[in-house]
Amino acid sequence: MQLFQQILDCTFKKGNTMTEKITSNQENRIADLVRDAVRALGFSKDEAQEIIKAGGTLQEQMKPILQKLAMVDQRFGPAMKDFEFTVPADYKHDTQLDTFAKKTKKLKTTYYFNDDLSSENFAKATNKLEPGKTYRVRIFPILATVTSGDCMTFLKKQGAILVGGQGITLLQDSKADQFPVSKWTVSFDEKDALWEDADGNHRVPSVDRYSDGDWKFSLGCFENDWDDGHCLLCFCDK
Repeated sequence: MQLFQQILDCTFKKGNTMTEKITSNQENRIADLVRDAVRALGFSKDEAQEIIKAGGTLQEQMKPILQKLAMVDQRFGPAMKDFEFTVPADYKHDTQLDTFAKKTKKLKTTYYFNDDLSSENFAKATNKLEPGKTYRVRIFPILATVTSGDCMTFLKKQGAILVGGQGITLLQDSKADQFPVSKWTVSFDEKDALWEDADGNHRVPSVDRYSDGDWKFSLGCFENDWDDGHCLLCFCDK
């Protein structure tokens, strides 16, 4: 991968906007991704030789792609929380929201609970958490006004598994102390998987943790913007 190393040297050169130099481990991981892509394409020996002969052209075409992927969206901050979470063995995806609502609504610490946050309304969830599986969970602050599309793009760059209402309620039930105080934590799903209300808004499950220990369980709107009073919940494979 000598050719790819030259591309890395040109792309991540000294003097760019990165605050820390790329590590050898990160460099190797990126090289592995390119190697896997080359293998998946199944080039013949002659085809591979043509690519090598066109090395200069390959470098010029790959550099803007890598630079675009490396861009950091300054509207989102580094993770405020970063921890592991193991889904309980008795977790039941299909009834999670209703079970959670029944238990949570009667708690003294529940200041507000939106009745539309139900298993029926959010039955189209894109992903189902696996009982007994351990995930990496991060919570990212939003630093400037962004759209839901911006949030989805950011989450996908993190390799997020979208867990919607089921994920955020399960996490609050098990790891309430990990939620940021005085912030709305928002759990996205694909737009078409979200419940659509009578006004045509696709609703996004959101949880607010108050400094006095109270909680609000509500629904934001995918069609609306999000500001620095919100954070993004991000589940990932370990």
